[in-house]
Amino acid sequence: MKKLNGEEKRNLAAVELRHIKPTEKTQMLSDGHGLFLLVTPTGSMYWRYRFRFAGKQKQLALGVFPDITLSEARKLHREAYNLVADGLDPTEERREEKQAHLKATGNSFEAVVEEWLEVHMSDKTDDHKRRAERLLLKDLVGLAKRSVDTITAPELLAELRKIEARGVLDTARRARQIASQLFTYAIATGRAERNIANDLAGTLKTARTKNRSAITDPAVLGQLLRHMEDSTSGIVVKTAMRLTPILFQRPGEIRAMEWSEIDLVAGRWEIPAEKMKMRLPHIVPLPKQAVALLNDIYPYSGHGKYVFPSVRGSSRCLSENGVRTALRDMGYCNDTVTPHGFRATARTLLDEVLGYRVEWIEHQLAHSVRDANGRAYNRTSFLEQRAGMMQAWADYLDQLRDGGEV
Repeated sequence: MKKLNGEEKRNLAAVELRHIKPTEKTQMLSDGHGLFLLVTPTGSMYWRYRFRFAGKQKQLALGVFPDITLSEARKLHREAYNLVADGLDPTEERREEKQAHLKATGNSFEAVVEEWLEVHMSDKTDDHKRRAERLLLKDLVGLAKRSVDTITAPELLAELRKIEARGVLDTARRARQIASQLFTYAIATGRAERNIANDLAGTLKTARTKNRSAITDPAVLGQLLRHMEDSTSGIVVKTAMRLTPILFQRPGEIRAMEWSEIDLVAGRWEIPAEKMKMRLPHIVPLPKQAVALLNDIYPYSGHGKYVFPSVRGSSRCLSENGVRTALRDMGYCNDTVTPHGFRATARTLLDEVLGYRVEWIEHQLAHSVRDANGRAYNRTSFLEQRAGMMQAWADYLDQLRDGGEV
């Protein structure tokens, strides 16, 4: 079988193809050497190459006319024809090319990340999942299109160094840890053979441990509470900010608070397990000050899902920087106080000033608390005592805000 070189005589002409009309029957317009244009009664036209291979009649689709022009169809046909001349089946070659492409795209760092997030993060909070996704697809964006089995340790280190250069050393460390989990998954699913992230253990700079800033001086706390009350922030941010020291739950739990979790009559906020860091349901007794704040914001957001909706739409909750930015606007920098720092404020003052039992405080902080026999307390443990403690805490904050005795 002689190969084609493009100089052979052909039957079709580009000008004639423009004037083809469909008929009641399917037409097969031959261009020679097995290439033909299939014209259906509906007017659709397809390029096909018919050939024999290993004693069997076969057909290869080459595209749709006019998307594939006559000259382009002849080029594709010539390549396929010459494969047959070399003893190769063009249909098998195409199948292998498709499989190689699917393997390459399915093995890309980006594709494996998306799959891993669906599998590994299915039982994690939305915030946890978003943080992992941001670390892998934004902070390590240079690896997105690479096949995971071709990424080397020096290449991953180069991406991590870029994060370090921004001065966020903890972010670089977390990115390496998350990448290690991802490569473990890639190995388990046959996409990689080595966990290169583990090879980088000890290569990153170590950030100095720094506790989240918190105010434990009652007089300073009272001044901050007065500033909160005078804040010019919008009702959503201001209410979330004022509730934060009263309830002292994690910032992500407060901003994702849903009306369906709130019982204003009973004075109770029940947070489902999937929203909690420890993956256990949690009850927060609401003192009368918290109920009053929630009643104030109800006309604004009570028709929607979230107590504190995002400015971008009620289907999303307040952003993680909402309360933090409001504190900055009042002149309180990260070194002075953070939203998360109010947990340490409550932990210290409830113990050292108000004298409440540590296990009540720890339970209200949703920390893991166990009895003398090592058994974990359930969500209703000390509920009556915690309700009294939360009311006393809110009254104490009012006293500080009003400049009373501390």
